[in-house]
Amino acid sequence: MASSGIGTSRRNFLKSSTGLAVGASLANTLAIPRTVHAGANESLRVGLIGCGGRGTAAAENALNASKDNVLVAVGDAFPDAAERSVELLRRRESSQEQVLVDKDHVFSGFDAYKQVIDSGVDVVILAEPTHFRPQHLAYAVEAGKHSFVEKPIAVDAPGVRSIIDTCKKAEEKGLAVVSGLCWRYHPAVRETMRRIIEDKAIGDIVSIRSCYNAGSLWHRGDKPDWSRMEYEIRNWIYFCWLSGDHIVEQAVHSLDKSAWLQGDIQPLRAFGTGGRQQRTGSEYGDIYDHHTVFYEYPNNVHVSFMCRQQQDCSNYVDELVLGTKGSANILNFQIEGENPWKYSGADLNSINMYDIEHAELFKSIREGRPINNGQYMANSTMLGIMGRMCTYTGQELTWDQCFASEERLGPAEYAWSDNVPECKVPIPGRKGASKKPA
Repeated sequence: MASSGIGTSRRNFLKSSTGLAVGASLANTLAIPRTVHAGANESLRVGLIGCGGRGTAAAENALNASKDNVLVAVGDAFPDAAERSVELLRRRESSQEQVLVDKDHVFSGFDAYKQVIDSGVDVVILAEPTHFRPQHLAYAVEAGKHSFVEKPIAVDAPGVRSIIDTCKKAEEKGLAVVSGLCWRYHPAVRETMRRIIEDKAIGDIVSIRSCYNAGSLWHRGDKPDWSRMEYEIRNWIYFCWLSGDHIVEQAVHSLDKSAWLQGDIQPLRAFGTGGRQQRTGSEYGDIYDHHTVFYEYPNNVHVSFMCRQQQDCSNYVDELVLGTKGSANILNFQIEGENPWKYSGADLNSINMYDIEHAELFKSIREGRPINNGQYMANSTMLGIMGRMCTYTGQELTWDQCFASEERLGPAEYAWSDNVPECKVPIPGRKGASKKPA
C-alpha cells in the first residue's frame, strides 16, 4: 500500500527518523530566530491544549520547571474543562503568580488548539485525546512553537507517519518536541537501562516479559443534552478512534521500555489475542479490556507482552529482562546474575519524573539545544497500534504491513452532532473487525 511518501519498511522508518532522538544537530548550525529559544532567565509563555487531569498536571509540571515559565492560554473542546483547569492551577500556592490566563485566553471548541497556538505562546502542551495530536502538533510546529506531547502520539499508522514528518520539520526549525513517555526521564530507570544497554550487565538480551496490568479507569457518564460526539469525547478512552485502545493509550509506557532496551528498533512481526471480559457494556465503547501480544525482533529476541484494565484483579507493571549473564527488573531498578546491582541513588520518593521531563524540556529551549523525542515516541506508539491490529484481526502481521496501513480512525469532519464512527467491538477473524493490511 502507499506510504504517504515516507517509506513503509523497518529500514525506511529508521532512515526517516534518524537524528530525532537527540535533536539539536541542526539547531546548532541554523540561524535560529530569537523567538525559538529564550535566555537563561527569560520568561517562556506556555499554552495548554487539553484540560483534563493529565493536561492540568502537565501544566503544573511546566510551571514547576522554572519560576520564569508562565501559563497564558488554555484550550479544550469543552469550556467547563478549560475553566476548571485554570481555577485548579490558580489554587496552587507555589505558582499562583505564574498563572496569567486572561478570560479572553480561555478557548473552547474544535479549533481551540489554533487559538492557543496563535495567542503568542512559546511552548504548547498537547494533552487532548490522542486522535487529535498529529493535527495539533503539525499546526504547532508550523507556527514555530516548542511542544510537550503527551503519550501516545497517534491512534493509527497515518497519524504516526504524520508525526514523523512533523518532528523532522521541528528539528529543521530548531524546535523542541518532548514526549510524555516519562520513564525515559526517571533517573533510576535511566541508570538501570544504561547498565543493561551500555555495560551489558546481563549480557545479550534473550527475551523480555512486559506487563501493564492495571484496574479500571474513570467514566464520566452521559447526559440527555449531550450529542454522541460530546459523549464520546468526554469518555474518549473507551473509543478506539479517540484513544487507540488502552494497549496504545496506557500500555505504550511498557512497550516503550521494551523498545528502549533494544535500541528502538522495530520488530519483524507479531501476533496476539484480546477481548472484553469485564467491560462488556455499551458504555465502554468498542475497546478491549485485555490484550496479549508476542513480538518477534531481529536476533531472535522475543517480547511477551500483556496489558489488562480489569477491576479486582492482580496488578503488575514491569519488564523482566532475561540475558545470557543475568536478569533485570526495570521498575524494581535491580539486576541479578553475574553483575548484581540495585539502585541506591537519590531517594525514590523524591523523584518526580513528570517534573524532570519538563525541566529538561525548558532547559533545552533556554540553552538553544532543543530536545527532539520524535523517533522513539513514534516507534513506541506504532508498537501499540501494531499489537492492537493483531488482536483485533486475529492475524499475524509484519511491521511493514502495519506501518504502511492506510486505515485512518475517526470521522472526516468534527461537529457537535450524532454523526460519529460506528461503535462496533472487533471480533478476531470476522470480516470488518479491523482492516487487515495488504
